[in-house]
Amino acid sequence: MTQELANPLAARDHARAMAGTVVEAMPVLPPVAPDLPEGVAAGDLLWEETVAPGGYATRKLARGSRLRLIDIEGDACASLLIYNAEMPSERLNVADTVKVQWNAYLNAGKLLLSDMGRVMMSILEDDATTHDAFCGTSNAATNEAKYGEGRNSGAFPNGRDRLLLGSAKHGLHRRDVHPCINLFKGTKIEADGTITPLVGPFEGGRKLVLRAEMDVIVVLANCPHVLDPRDEWTVSPLRISAWRGPVTGENDPIRTATPEGLRAFENVEDYFRR
Repeated sequence: MTQELANPLAARDHARAMAGTVVEAMPVLPPVAPDLPEGVAAGDLLWEETVAPGGYATRKLARGSRLRLIDIEGDACASLLIYNAEMPSERLNVADTVKVQWNAYLNAGKLLLSDMGRVMMSILEDDATTHDAFCGTSNAATNEAKYGEGRNSGAFPNGRDRLLLGSAKHGLHRRDVHPCINLFKGTKIEADGTITPLVGPFEGGRKLVLRAEMDVIVVLANCPHVLDPRDEWTVSPLRISAWRGPVTGENDPIRTATPEGLRAFENVEDYFRR
């Protein structure tokens, strides 16, 4: 086969013969999903993709869009970056997300805040509750130390380089890969300051639904948590769905839940008032 593919025409014919091949981990084009929430029209589906272990995905989402993540088999780790789609120098600030809300443990009702004091996304639903706002993601050095190899193109890809690939699709560079949050893999801070990883594996099918409060660029990497105690490089597929939805209203319970959160929403509304 290798000798045949050395011939450009044979390589072309082989590539064309692969048309229509369907594998689990790939975008669905046009997007189709059999399990959209009640009231969501099929035509409102924007994104349907399954991310393989070690894979990444990215998309621009308009304000009001819903983003659903499903941990299919119970061992996914969704490392998440968010950028302002109009001005990517504004991005998710994990420290402010924790500090402003007086809470480091993310779950339903919590906000993901930018470095400009605006809410970028909010968490509408969460039946996982194991998330991490402390550790960031793995890099080539940590993977090499643990697994013997950490190259982006190797057998054990790392989260930071995968996030870089996704960010680069929007003209961003390594310096733009800011600290992320990890979804579906959690950490607990003990009384003595020790970080205890909560990495499962868990029951499959856990899901999280986020709402875009601005026009955002979302970048996701699916690599093992940096504190995963297992010797083997282990992670399972991550399913992504996104659909159009209404912009958050004035009386939305997440918007009005706390004075700090309300101010972050007002900052967004002021931004879009221009």
